[in-house]
Amino acid sequence: MRLLLKDIGKAYGERVVLDAVNCEIPSGAITGIIGPNGAGKTTLMNIIAGLDQPDSGEVLYELHGSGFSPELPTKAVTMLFQSPYMLHTTVEKNIAYPLRLRRIERDTIKRRVDNLLKDFELIPLAKNKAWRLSGGETQKVALARAVALKPELLLLDEPTSNIDNTSVAFIEKTLDYERNKHKMTSIIISHNLAQIRRLCDFILFMHEGKVIEQGNAQEILSHPQDPRTEAFIAGELLL
Repeated sequence: MRLLLKDIGKAYGERVVLDAVNCEIPSGAITGIIGPNGAGKTTLMNIIAGLDQPDSGEVLYELHGSGFSPELPTKAVTMLFQSPYMLHTTVEKNIAYPLRLRRIERDTIKRRVDNLLKDFELIPLAKNKAWRLSGGETQKVALARAVALKPELLLLDEPTSNIDNTSVAFIEKTLDYERNKHKMTSIIISHNLAQIRRLCDFILFMHEGKVIEQGNAQEILSHPQDPRTEAFIAGELLL
């Protein structure tokens, strides 16, 4: 899925959160959104996901070269939050839940869930109570549940903060696999610049509600053109 963001503006009272954001999200790539706290990253992602509406501008979506449309293709978009909610049931039933909502055939659900349990190394936890998992295990289950629907666009808001390094590495490997094998478009918000460097093809650097710089991830991280981008990458505090 390809996205075009045109003049996106958002304010809460007197506070401008997004100020005329313009960018294009390429299809089949992992795009990272970086920037200091309060830059507008999560608000922008919520608007892309249809969880919030812009005060001005629009998000246009393109599926399979069919042309851009302002209509959100909800069945093709999945979002993974920093602290995902687990249903009070087993791991396997959590993964199956979105498939059951879509009224997919029972045999197909079982086959897909079994494959995901294997791929995500969750077979030993399949019958466990999902709400009692560790942070890393919870995030793996949440990601398995998210990709169960085979989305065209996966949105991730700080998906690996506060989890163990082994789980971080597994999630990164899975995202890389989905990009290379299934050409899934992903957008990730992360403060971990090493992770952005490892994963992302394209990045947006945001500051004070604006996209300051956008383009090839390795080029921007290695040779930023804007002094604010350079300062952020160097670890300096932007006010």
